[in-house]
Parts: sequence; C-alpha cells; structure tokens
Amino acid sequence: MPQSPEQSAAPSAEPQAHVAPGPSQVAAAARAAEQSAAHERAERMQPRALRMFPEGTGPSPDPAGSHFERRIRSFQPRRSRVTTGQAEALKRWWPTRGTDIDGQRVLDLKEMFDGLPVILEIGFGMGEATAQMAADDPSTGILAVDVHTPGQGNLLGLAERGGLSNIRVANGDAVILLREMLAPDSLSGLRVYFPDPWPKARHHKRRLIQPEFLSLAATRLAPGAVLHCATDWEPYAEQMLEVLSAHPDFENTQADGGYAPRPAFRPLTRFEGQGLDKGHVVHDLLFRRVGKGS
Repeated sequence: MPQSPEQSAAPSAEPQAHVAPGPSQVAAAARAAEQSAAHERAERMQPRALRMFPEGTGPSPDPAGSHFERRIRSFQPRRSRVTTGQAEALKRWWPTRGTDIDGQRVLDLKEMFDGLPVILEIGFGMGEATAQMAADDPSTGILAVDVHTPGQGNLLGLAERGGLSNIRVANGDAVILLREMLAPDSLSGLRVYFPDPWPKARHHKRRLIQPEFLSLAATRLAPGAVLHCATDWEPYAEQMLEVLSAHPDFENTQADGGYAPRPAFRPLTRFEGQGLDKGHVVHDLLFRRVGKGS
C-alpha cells in the first residue's frame, strides 16, 4: 500500500547514531565553562569589596579595569579574609597613604615622600619585613606594592603603630605602575623578595624576573640604583642570575659574578624562616643599574 505524503515525511522510528563531539568542541566548551565560572566569581567578589571600601577609602578590587591589555601576569589576586583591625587601618590610612594602580596618572614621588629617595618593593606579603626596613632607615621612602588586601591593611597598621611616615602602599599590577605611573630615573632602588617561583615548566613564563621586565625597570631606576632580589627556589635563583647577568643595563655587585650574602638591612622574614626549616637555601642577588639616565 503506498504511503501518504504525511507518512513519507514522518521521522524514522529507528534510533539515530550518536556523534561524539570532537576535541576542538570539547576544548571550546571547557574554555567557555571556565570563563563563565571566572566571571561569576568576579561578580560575586566585586560587590563585597566595593561595599567594604567605597571609592577613595580603600583599595579597589580592579584598579586598572579594562584600560590596559590583558597579558600574562606574574601574580594571582588573593581575596582572603580581612580582619577588623586590617579593615580599620585601611579606612584610616588609605586616603593619605594608599594609592590604586589605575595607570591614569604619573605619581609625584617627591611630593608623596616629602623629598626622600624612594625604593619600590614589589610583593610584601603581610608587611613585617617592609615595616622593619622602614623603621631601620627613616631617611628612605618605601613604595610597597601588592594585591593582597589583608597584607595591605596589616602593613598600614604596622606603620601606624610604629609611627612610620616613610611607607606608602600601592594596590595593583606593578608592571602598570612602572610603565604608566613612575617617571624615568625616579627610583633609588627596587626590591623583589620571594616572588612566586611558578615552579612548573609551563608556568615559567609567569615569573616576574624576565628580560622584558628588567628593561622596563631599568628605565625607572636612577643610574647606580640597586635591584635586590631574593628567593628560596633554586631554579628561579639560577634563572634570575642568568637573565640579570646578561642584561646590558645591570651589573652584578659581586666581584665573582655570583650570589650575594644576605645584607643586614633585609630582615629574616617568617616565610624565609619556614623555608630554611625545610632545608631551602636562600639566594640574594644585588645588581646595579648602569649607564646614563633615561
């Protein structure tokens, strides 16, 4: 019996073969899911930060916003719990001693530090060592950069209790600070103590001490200024020594071209002590900016 047009157009009752998604589809779906999750986390995080620190009264969760290109960063923001004491210190002192790295202006370091020579410190943790160095050398200003809100509050609290007027705290990406917000030859020194070593080989590109970073830093350091690095991760120390030794704008302060003994002005930090207890060897590197001013 011939089929009617309706019967001919009806879908077959036989099950259709399932076609598995290809590798590119799986990867695309995974990326989309990761981006969606990251967006949701950011959305959840930002309102809390804004409610705790209204504009101008505390660090911003994303000071540079979308003004600058996205690139591989050497740090990961950590939004761990801020204690009541840290939050109060931020509210009291951020308007006069804190600054967001928004990349929209050039800082007048002479005005910020009443004419003192200024050392930039990138990554200060909870700030104990920074506060100690500021107390030991009140004739030098320290511009301390980090993205860890509890550490920012803790350092400002330490400065308050110690009566330290030579500390300022910057919140955000140190690369944007160097590139967009500091004048040429404006720094008397640069300190990078125990940066994230990014130990996995595929993450080495995230390490801060790279030739490109050194070229940028050299333009902001005055001739003769010292870049001081310290790490307890042996492979990273070796990379630091290699790239610093090869860079034309820096020379090793050590005659033998190797690591330096820990200078007396760098305090032994709690983090360093934990590493030493585990058998880690700490290496200091002190390299001087050479050549004429920018």
